[in-house]
Amino acid sequence: MTLGAPARRFRWWHGAAILGAANVVSLWPAGLQGDGAFYTSFQLPPFAPPDWLFAPMWLVLNVTSLMGLARVANLGAVDGWRRQVVLVSEGIGWLLFAVFTTLYFGLHSPVLAAVDTVAGLGAAVVSVAAAAGLDRRAAGLILLRLLWLLLASAVAVSVALLNVDPFLSGG
Repeated sequence: MTLGAPARRFRWWHGAAILGAANVVSLWPAGLQGDGAFYTSFQLPPFAPPDWLFAPMWLVLNVTSLMGLARVANLGAVDGWRRQVVLVSEGIGWLLFAVFTTLYFGLHSPVLAAVDTVAGLGAAVVSVAAAAGLDRRAAGLILLRLLWLLLASAVAVSVALLNVDPFLSGG
């Protein structure tokens, strides 16, 4: 055993910091404007979930995604490139999550929100694929978000196609 700096571990407070930071960013500047009335003001596809479901669903998915991220982060140097891919794609996913409220509720842009959601789906696909080669439980935890984003992407693209975008149309 060699002496040196102790291995850095992903701890619960790291996950809490990521969750807190992403939610603070999502509240600034437009997150407080988010409400079900805006969501339901658009023509929605018949498979769209009710507005009240989004907050609790995202809380669960954020926690399970952080659990998966922690498992991968704590693997150390095992299969380093796959681990790096997961870490980067999860970082991208958290950034997309954080800016969604600004795009949708702040700018009132279902098109930009759809782009954000589909990009988040892409990041989740990359995360799950890379994590599957490292830790199947981590991949399964992140897969839950991927499954939700399949539905969310279909809803977001449908809303963008069925409605006029107030931001992009200048109205």
